[in-house]
Amino acid sequence: MSSVGKVIKCRAAVSYDFKKPFVIEEIEVAPPKAHEIRVKVCASGICHTDDHALGGGMAGVKFPVVLGHEGAGIVESVGEGVFKVQPGDHVILLCSPMCMKCKACLHEDSNFCEKNDVGKNVGLMLDKTSRFSLKGKMIHNFMSTSTFTEYTVVDEFAICRIDKAAPMDQVCLIGCGFSTGFGTVLNTAKVKPGSTCVVFGLGGIGMSAVMACKIAGATRIIGVDINPTKFTKAKELGCTECVDPKDCSKPIHEVITEMTNGGADYGFECIGKVDVMASMIQSTNYAYGSANIIGVPNYTDRLSLDVMWLLTGRTLQGAFLGDYKAPLDFPGLVSDVMAGKIDLNALVSYRLPLENINEGFDLMRNGKTIRTVLLTCKK
Repeated sequence: MSSVGKVIKCRAAVSYDFKKPFVIEEIEVAPPKAHEIRVKVCASGICHTDDHALGGGMAGVKFPVVLGHEGAGIVESVGEGVFKVQPGDHVILLCSPMCMKCKACLHEDSNFCEKNDVGKNVGLMLDKTSRFSLKGKMIHNFMSTSTFTEYTVVDEFAICRIDKAAPMDQVCLIGCGFSTGFGTVLNTAKVKPGSTCVVFGLGGIGMSAVMACKIAGATRIIGVDINPTKFTKAKELGCTECVDPKDCSKPIHEVITEMTNGGADYGFECIGKVDVMASMIQSTNYAYGSANIIGVPNYTDRLSLDVMWLLTGRTLQGAFLGDYKAPLDFPGLVSDVMAGKIDLNALVSYRLPLENINEGFDLMRNGKTIRTVLLTCKK
């Protein structure tokens, strides 16, 4: 029996408060309104940003909420006026959607739409309502996507259509973690062949950055992490050497500066800690180093910056989603995955059913996974 135009009851991992475990509930997902799309979520990556929101590090998050923002799925139905996709199409959900009409979207150097919910955390559709409910009570949306559920509803600008043959349990990572690390190296920093790079933090984003540094032709790629169990995988993906700051008798930026005879050409902070950001900046060459902040810190944290770090010639920049214009660029990344140019499978440590979501978060918090993917339906 067709579900088009009807409320769908499905399982979702609902968060009721900060630092509380997820609860698997049967929620109601309303049909899409005009310019909205209802998607059957097939795979969703567990990202530190979800834990960031759950831990209170992100301002304005409202409960109850369905978190998750790194997903891929199948269009179940569309609202009036939707022409870019149709039922049955496969899509990646966009946590930083783009309307492609506002000033920011149209600027060649921007991928940050004026209409997206990043940093605002309104937790609602564009019409300021929600399609999620539980026993008559509204449940909030997260980052325009909400992927920790079997079905979600998104505004039309929050999806891009992809090849139906693409493995969803891999390409879902393009929705956030992979594109963030990979794109910052290639699009933001524009790493040159023969250069030296240092990557702080070897989680999903950091490993993606390592992969991009290798593709860019960097001669030395130094991985920095306090969890040495990650070093073997990091070297498989492209690191030429790895350093554990706990093993060093000097501050890590001094160690990296000595290792690289004056500092790395490019540095990437992939954790979201302001003290590590400071170390990363100082690890780059004082005269021409490119320092790139990728990690998202607690919203109350502030980076203490010595202006001399920049006056000598360093550049400091940040990027969101790797500076990819997601609707335009993500299908190309999917094509590269299918052509064997990008190995996303190497980033997936575990695949778990939705009901094991708390286990997946524990694996991430304890540094036992690069990326864990939740499987919410069969393709």
